[in-house]
Amino acid sequence: MCKHSTNEKTWYNGKKYRLADFFDQWWDIYKQSPKEYITPEQYKAVNAIRVCRTEALGVDYYVCPECGEITKVYHSCKNRFCPTCSWQDTLKWADRIKGQMMSIPHRHTIFTLPHQLNALIKDNKYELLSVLMRTSADTMKDWMKHKHNLKPGIISVLHTFGETKKYHVHTHMIVSWGGLDIKTKKMKQIKGKHVNYDFLKKKFRCKFEDELFKMFDNGTLNHHFSDRIKFQQFIKRINKKKWNIHLEKPMDIPTQVVRYIGRYSKRACLSEYKITKMEGENIKFRYKDNKTKDINNKPIERELELNYRDFFPRLLQHVPLPYFRLVRYYASYSNRVSIPQEYIYKETEQSKTEISENEAPENWENLQIKKTGLNPLICSHCQKRKIYMYTKLKCRYQDKTFIFRRKIEGENVFREQKAA
Repeated sequence: MCKHSTNEKTWYNGKKYRLADFFDQWWDIYKQSPKEYITPEQYKAVNAIRVCRTEALGVDYYVCPECGEITKVYHSCKNRFCPTCSWQDTLKWADRIKGQMMSIPHRHTIFTLPHQLNALIKDNKYELLSVLMRTSADTMKDWMKHKHNLKPGIISVLHTFGETKKYHVHTHMIVSWGGLDIKTKKMKQIKGKHVNYDFLKKKFRCKFEDELFKMFDNGTLNHHFSDRIKFQQFIKRINKKKWNIHLEKPMDIPTQVVRYIGRYSKRACLSEYKITKMEGENIKFRYKDNKTKDINNKPIERELELNYRDFFPRLLQHVPLPYFRLVRYYASYSNRVSIPQEYIYKETEQSKTEISENEAPENWENLQIKKTGLNPLICSHCQKRKIYMYTKLKCRYQDKTFIFRRKIEGENVFREQKAA
């Protein structure tokens, strides 16, 4: 007798709250009279989250060859905005990229644009977000070239959100604290961690504003200024305050750097483990109040509760632009094959053990083992490994179910049948 998995929600490890559930409850009502215009990419992201790991995307059936016990494995949507899929993708990417980095300390660096520019950025997203990533990287490249005669390696990640998910445009960069000597091509490490912040802030501001004025003069900048003088006055008001740049202390390879890469790269802007309540029309989530510190100088954690009419537009404004590269590589890392192999980090057995389980890339099977202590693909009765049988896909628009067999591990069998 076949025994099916009794818990249909084991695929997401018993998460207490899921964004998909909140979207299922209120999205169809919200989209009838949205608070803000919903773009096609936002529709696509919401639809992907709602069907992620459901029968709509397909379910793989694995069965014990002895007793017939069945395990269901739900397919993922692989959308960049999905909190589950983006996190798994990030872990795999971080694990792969550490083997292509130089074996020297790196610094986590943050370049932030003034909030007064938000309206201009929203009207010129593709252009100005790219300008931000390029000019922030160029700032560090130029500083290292003229001060240390070095070509660093830079990994830049774009974020448009802050802790409360308001529009907050900034880049997280992993910058090698050293690099290849421009003349000798030998790798050198920078001694000390001091930098002239005022110099970097001014250089970053000048580079970004030069690009702004170039776009304005070329007529490629979407804006509402009547003339160039009004635009100059606007920029002058912004420059009354210094632009924000933050550098953390140098980190060793690979554990600390990979941790930061994983935390700040391609994962979605709201992690589901931060959601603390979904009740009626409201959703509540945790966030760090960086303006208020505790006795250990760490940000105080607070909670924010929003109605779905306020939450949806606040969240969806951060859906990635179509085909926009959120992660970019500059200087030595833009052509990593050009770095001599003797300078590339090589992981040792000791360093492998330093990376915690939370930082290691995981597939569905490994994730279930870590969460439950049991392998879902090993039969609980016979202790034999279950084998793939077929995939079931439920049609969203018709009352039909498709059952087919995929090509797995060298199999060359494909079968399809329809059932009412």
